[in-house]
Amino acid sequence: MTLPCLRNTSAGVEIFLYVQPRASRSKIAGLQGEELKVALTAPPVDGAANKACRMFIAKLCKIPRSRVLLVGGETSRHKRLLLEGAGIEQIDALLQDLLGG
Repeated sequence: MTLPCLRNTSAGVEIFLYVQPRASRSKIAGLQGEELKVALTAPPVDGAANKACRMFIAKLCKIPRSRVLLVGGETSRHKRLLLEGAGIEQIDALLQDLLGG
C-alpha cells in the first residue's frame, strides 16, 4: 500500500510534508497524519527552510534538486513538493525503508 503522503500525478510524484524548522539535525521524523514529518536545521527565514527542504528531499530520493519543485505551502509548515519525473513505486519503497515499514 502506498504511503498517504504520496500522490501520483502526470508530472511525477507529489509529496506532502510537515516541516519542523530549527531542528538539531535534518531527518525524517515519521508520519504525521497524511504528511511526512521532516525536521530541518534551517530557520524559516527568507526561504531558507524551503531551500533546505528541497535539497534534503532531493538527496534523500536521489534525484537532482532541479527536479524537486515547491508547489504549495511556501510560508506554511505544511508543504507540497513535486518530484518531477519520479515513479511513485520507487519513492514509496525508499520512504517505506526509511520509516521502517
